[in-house]
This record gives sequence, C-alpha cells and structure tokens, in this order.
Amino acid sequence: MDRVLQFTEEHEAFRDMTRKFFETEVTPHHHEWEKVGMVPKELWKKAGASGLLCPDVPEEYGGSGADFLYNVVVIEESSRSGNSGFFVSLHNDVIAPYISAYANDEQKKRWLPGCCTGDSILAVAMTEPGAGSDLKSLRTTAVDKGDHYLVNGQKTFISNGQLANLVITAVKHENGTISLVMIEEGMKGFERGRNLEKIGLKAQDTSELYFNDVKVPKENVIGKDGQGFRYLMMKLAQERLVLAIAAVEATALVQRMTLKYIKERMAFGKKIGSFQHIKFQMAEMATELEMCRTFVDKVVSEHIAGKKLTVEASMAKYYSTEMQKRHTDLCLQFFGGYGYMMEYPIARAYLDARIQTIYAGTTEIMKEIIGGSLGL
Repeated sequence: MDRVLQFTEEHEAFRDMTRKFFETEVTPHHHEWEKVGMVPKELWKKAGASGLLCPDVPEEYGGSGADFLYNVVVIEESSRSGNSGFFVSLHNDVIAPYISAYANDEQKKRWLPGCCTGDSILAVAMTEPGAGSDLKSLRTTAVDKGDHYLVNGQKTFISNGQLANLVITAVKHENGTISLVMIEEGMKGFERGRNLEKIGLKAQDTSELYFNDVKVPKENVIGKDGQGFRYLMMKLAQERLVLAIAAVEATALVQRMTLKYIKERMAFGKKIGSFQHIKFQMAEMATELEMCRTFVDKVVSEHIAGKKLTVEASMAKYYSTEMQKRHTDLCLQFFGGYGYMMEYPIARAYLDARIQTIYAGTTEIMKEIIGGSLGL
C-alpha cells in the first residue's frame, strides 16, 4: 500500500544505505551484545561516520541539516532489523532535540558535533526510584552556589546509562522549580550504578546513576532556569511518536517472520497457515497493522508540518505499542513450543515488546491524556 508519508528518491537511497548498515553492523552481532548487556562504543562511531546520527541537526553543528523523514528512515530500518540494543533513536530523536531546541549557540557548538560523530552518546535522566511519570515528585536537587549548582540525587532506568558521555538531567531547585542541566562524563561525584538486568532489551544498557555533590557550572544549564518541566512536556509528543513508528515496524517484522513460518510448518499433513483460525487471525492482524501505520504516518506528517499533537501522539503511542504487544503474543502462539525457545527471533521479540507500553508514558497515562481531551 502507498504510504501517507512522501519519501523522495534521496530518502530511499538513504534507506538502502541505512538498511545495509543494520544488516552488516548490527544484526550479526546482536546476540553477542545481549550476553554482555550493551553495544560497543565503536558502533556509535560507525553510525556517525555513515550519517545515521542526528541527521536533522544543522550543518553548522555537525549534522546534515536533513528533514525529519531521514530520522524516520533510521527508526524504521532499526526496527525492521530486529535491533533492540543500539538505542540510536533515543539519541537522535528524543535527547538531541533538547539541545537543538533549548541550548544556546555556545552549548550547541560544544555538544552537538560529538553527538553527530558518535564520540558523544546521549542519555536523559528523569526517572527516579520514587518518581516515574510524576516529574513533579523529583528529589534530585540543585543548590545554587553562585557560579555553579551542587547536584545531589539518584536516577534509575536510564537508557544508555553505562555508555553515555552526556546526560541531560532533571533537577529540582529550592523553590520547587525544575531545570535541565548537562552532566558530563568525568565530573567529580557523578557515578554509574549497575547495568540493570531486564526481561528484554538485553543488549541495551539501562542503569542507575548517582550524583554526590556534583559541581555543575551554570554554563551547563539548558535553556532557562526553572523551565525544565515545560521543556520536558514540550518534547514528549515527539518521543511518543518515535515509539509509535518503531512499534509499527516491529509489529510488521513479527508478522513477516510468522508468515514465513506458517507457510512452511506442517501439522496433520498440511501447512498450518492453511488452518482457518490462523489464516483469519493473520488477516485481522495485517488489517490492523495497515490501519495503525496509516494513522501514525498521518500524525508524523502533521508533526513535521509543525502542528501541536499532544493528544494524537498519545493515541499513536498507546495504540501502536498495545498492538505490538498483542500481535507478538499471538504470533508466538503459532510457533508452538519453538516460540518459547530463545534461538527463535520471535521469543526475543516477545520479551522486547513488553516494555513498549510502559516507557515514555504508560498506556494508562496515554489514556488519561486522551480522556482529558474529551473533557473527562
């Protein structure tokens, strides 16, 4: 089917190159990375050299100045390859935009070029042991010491936490307002905790971070003091849209691998894909996927046009990630006992899918936002 999004020949050429990158540099090594719990830093530099990092960053700051559809291509090809360890989209589409949108010119020149080459890996530290979606409950403090802030606190569930060189950190002031500060690798008092063991996303590093009297110069405050909460809220729509794009492609991958299996697997003398129950469920899932893709494409195109899409992005994130979870569960069933074996990609897809309805705002939070828009 024709896409709502209009990709040019240049976009498709970039897609071919991106697909080859994931096929050669990511897929063959993913299993080994799962064993060690993270991807190598060299992979980030290879991605930077191939133009896959922050393509929409202006050329003056080290990027290509490309339109957001190039970012969409990277997101889609990452998901289509089955990648769940190299969190390139978090870096490109969630964290770098805080710098691009709110940092001053000096900060952009200081931080963005390394983000584009892969020499600097980004993380964002919002979540705390006692504060997930409720950002107003943050306990990480920033005490004003004149020319710097003294930061103390703890963050958890931080993606890229082990590898990150630059960590955008949400801190609370004595007056209760929130700011975003850049904490850099090597700052005294900044410590990484353990690489957390998860049920899925085994190749992706997720960490606890500790800040013990970290001296953060005021030159590292992103945007205006006390405006951090507003900045975070303004960028959440894109984060949720990015997850929706990835969820659609991850679902498509699961359907493709399942279709291949049921066309070959024999039971009772016939291919199991010919059984009416399985045939009808595959038909239902294929239909739902195309309808979801069309809606997500529509919201992405409106996002590129500059429209405010808090509710629509919440709808896209909620529906696409719940679809991914349901479809992956159904498809695993068709693999029978083999679907429970980790040597089959469907098993990893099942484990990786479970987080999608939780991070970047749970399904329940998405429904609260959508319900609020209905006046409820």
